[in-house]
Amino acid sequence: MNVNVKARHIEATDSIKQYVQNKVTRLERFYDRLGSIEVILDMEADKPVVEIIAQGRRKHTFVATHRGDDMYACVDQCLDKIAEQLRRHKDKVRDHQGPPHA
Repeated sequence: MNVNVKARHIEATDSIKQYVQNKVTRLERFYDRLGSIEVILDMEADKPVVEIIAQGRRKHTFVATHRGDDMYACVDQCLDKIAEQLRRHKDKVRDHQGPPHA
């Protein structure tokens, strides 16, 4: 899985980049068909904004955005949103396949 961290309108420190890398790699346990994840760290009106774009196989794209007061808290909240999207998609795909045969 390819993880890309970008910063807009701010200088992203190595600590925040490392924090994002460590957290984002955990998304594979929710949906193992992820190809790449792009994390955009931004500042709008002196408030941090985090956007996560996850590209899955077969052109599935998952996007989550969160705006708050603390960059680390925004990363955590955004990861919660994207994890919920991935979990729902995985459940939908699994339910679509039908029950396992005995």
